[in-house]
Amino acid sequence: MSDERRSLLAEKTPFPDGLEERLRDQLTFLVEVDRLKTILRQSPLAAADRRENDAEHSWHLAMMVVILAEHSDHPIDVGHTVQLVLLHDLVEIYAGDTPLYDSAAGGDQREREVAAADELFGLLPPDQARRMRSLWDEFEERRTPEAKFAKAMDRLQPLLLNWMARGGTWRTPGITADDVRARKAVIGEASSSLWRAGRRLIDEGESRGWSRSGVPRS
Repeated sequence: MSDERRSLLAEKTPFPDGLEERLRDQLTFLVEVDRLKTILRQSPLAAADRRENDAEHSWHLAMMVVILAEHSDHPIDVGHTVQLVLLHDLVEIYAGDTPLYDSAAGGDQREREVAAADELFGLLPPDQARRMRSLWDEFEERRTPEAKFAKAMDRLQPLLLNWMARGGTWRTPGITADDVRARKAVIGEASSSLWRAGRRLIDEGESRGWSRSGVPRS
């Protein structure tokens, strides 16, 4: 991004005078994150013939945490984990979505997303900005059981959607079933039972011809 300040959505219809500054900053942030609904992912929906957006993805992860928390290999704080999955992709509002199987696009992903985190969370009052950034960093670093489970949900959710689509992004040119297994193995860091189920879906998808057989790419 250039040094020129980005135009914010809230500036299209400015809030009236008299709002307390902290609340104004919070509302400005909440309006800005409405952009998440416009960021398309590669995963197909199970319920409609279109791709999902990041807001739909984040909601689905939150629901998965609530339903699947019992499968975590370690006790987790469900509320904290829900916070992690709800905010983990907010940086894509400015950084864009980076498809899991696009190695070239992933080259500068970390740099783009860190810059986006600084900019987006900086819209909030300082204490909340620090809190949001801490949560985002926790998810990225997977340093807690909650973060590991959140990341597992982030990898399991598109696996489910690809299963429902009879392949979906598993059919990406150059990608094999072994590539899928390698990229989804992080599920096993949080839940051995969910990773067993995930491998079963991947294996069955391969046997049905929904993904290519072969060795992982170097």
